[in-house]
Amino acid sequence: MTLSVPPTTPAAPAAPPATTTTATAAPPSTVPRHPDVLLDNPAWAALTGPHAHLAERVGRAARYPADISPFTALGDPADPGAWDDLARLLGPGTTAAVTGVQDVPEGWEVVESGTGVQLTDTALRAERAPEAVRLGPGDVPEALALVALTRPGPFRPRTVELGTYLGIRADGGRGPLIALAGERLRPPGWTEISAVCTHPDHRGRGLATRLVRAVAAGIRERGETPFLHTAASNAPAIRLYESIGFTLRRRTRFLLVRAPGTVPRGRD
Repeated sequence: MTLSVPPTTPAAPAAPPATTTTATAAPPSTVPRHPDVLLDNPAWAALTGPHAHLAERVGRAARYPADISPFTALGDPADPGAWDDLARLLGPGTTAAVTGVQDVPEGWEVVESGTGVQLTDTALRAERAPEAVRLGPGDVPEALALVALTRPGPFRPRTVELGTYLGIRADGGRGPLIALAGERLRPPGWTEISAVCTHPDHRGRGLATRLVRAVAAGIRERGETPFLHTAASNAPAIRLYESIGFTLRRRTRFLLVRAPGTVPRGRD
């Protein structure tokens, strides 16, 4: 699922100082562990759970650092107070990506929207790929170039900190990076497989499928279950994922929103 997410640069003067909490200071997550709740709001479940150490948080709103991921999260998208917290976290006029939201409050602008689907692993054969290598900070420039070419979704300079990212290189591992897949959101008990892409010159060889299986093997070893998202219009990808053992769970909406020009006061 791809949204054209620009850098999170405020379009207006900076917001008044707001308290941004991190994993050590944030209140404990109140998200129940039931799969329906976790997967309906996976970014919030991740940012208040396994990824809490990465979270920037104000009250009922949280986000990843901009150089890790563009995604923000609301504890309850129907709660006006959570949107106020998000406005204070972002700053006036700033754009951000939110998921699972149907409507935005007055003062917020929808810059772009897209419909995606969420699929969960129900019968996937997970197995290691001997030719796959774990990617680290030194591989980021090549990963960014491959993502820019293939557009699997947002990928930033520090995205590799979210989890394990695997790649396949040409010429028996000695050549350029030609395929990629890794871990993104981590609600408790689940891990999202993301950034699945293959260079156009190397498609049709099953590289992406091998990487998905290999990433899933690592997720399963932790006792977690893989899931993923893709655009609702990407019928070939949906067919592929269903053919290897994923089941369509739900449709979801991705929004790129712009915060109001004035930061609201806090409310109870």
